[in-house]
Amino acid sequence: KRLVKVQVKILRIIGVTGGTGSGKSTVAAILSDLGAYVIDADKLAREVVKKGQDALHELAGYFGECILDENGELDRRKLGKIVFKDAKKLEVLNSITHKYIEERIIRNIEAAKEGGFVDTIVVDVPIPVKHGFLDIVDEVWVVVADRDVRLHRIVERSGFSYDEALSRMNSQMSDTDYMKIADEVLVNNGEIDELGVKVRDLFYRNHR
Repeated sequence: KRLVKVQVKILRIIGVTGGTGSGKSTVAAILSDLGAYVIDADKLAREVVKKGQDALHELAGYFGECILDENGELDRRKLGKIVFKDAKKLEVLNSITHKYIEERIIRNIEAAKEGGFVDTIVVDVPIPVKHGFLDIVDEVWVVVADRDVRLHRIVERSGFSYDEALSRMNSQMSDTDYMKIADEVLVNNGEIDELGVKVRDLFYRNHR
């Protein structure tokens, strides 16, 4: 017999956020395994700055072509060294890229709603902006971890130096500020299995 997909109504949009190294994307991946449709803002951020994209053109116009590699693509490490030690330049970077990322987040949500085959959407973002995040999610889950745990994770996964990892952490909101916008807080200092139990419990407890 031929399988027929049944359209379902989107019941829930969860926003997942937290500082670098906290494990927010791991939380999003666990939610994906539970059947949620995940929109990854970090992935969208990489897409909008590819060669030929308007965002990259704007960035090169402001920061100069020194942020490009020999192929005309964005050299993220070079740009990072510029912005993560200068709050004003980081603000410019965010103001340029966020509008393009927000457009894609909203477009992805509309596509998921039109597809109608999931009942939960997860928006995974590092920076909880108002438009394209706080104004469209039903609940905000904030993921936090101790400073040393986060530093170790960043260095291990990215190969950054301790100072580079620390400058990236310091350029972001504090855990206190993240928690001010939280409906739920997940503390992630342990192993992934422990985190998985917390996420599943929270997902099913509030699943309506």
